[in-house]
Amino acid sequence: MKKRAKTALDFEIDKLTNSIQNTISGDSFPTEVSHLTKSDLKQVTKKNGWAFNWKTELDDNTREVYKLTISNNPNIIQGILSLTIEPDHIYMDLLESAPFNRGKNKLYEGVAGNLVAYACKVSFQNGFDGYLSFTAKTKLIEHYIKTLQAYHFGGHLMIINTIAANRLIDKYFKSI
Repeated sequence: MKKRAKTALDFEIDKLTNSIQNTISGDSFPTEVSHLTKSDLKQVTKKNGWAFNWKTELDDNTREVYKLTISNNPNIIQGILSLTIEPDHIYMDLLESAPFNRGKNKLYEGVAGNLVAYACKVSFQNGFDGYLSFTAKTKLIEHYIKTLQAYHFGGHLMIINTIAANRLIDKYFKSI
């Protein structure tokens, strides 16, 4: 498979929550992260408001694709994450919150933060000390520095180190 160009990510960290939080009630809900499956693809289409072609990600055998759901409600996908396991770190290829979790009328906050924390967890599980990299859109570089404690490595490359990764994991997962 030919190498695809890296996509500049533009997810926003609305709030670092302990899970995901309903914007109306303020209630927090425990979440689960699991592999996205072929049967999930029918609900994550452009027609349904999703921006990325998740079938392309799932078909790429160099990527691992995960979905975030609320515990006890596995049929509604809150967000999706695509990762590549590099030799010494995890590269975050794509991250997208569900259409109903974007914008000023979003249903849940904390989806993007939860998925980034999961990517950091995968980094630790692979022996990479939490190191994670991703390509950011220019306008969001400062946002990622402030919210994720990511380092701007140059160009559009962002790095999350062990300290920042532990902070995110402690917030969302309490323990590795």
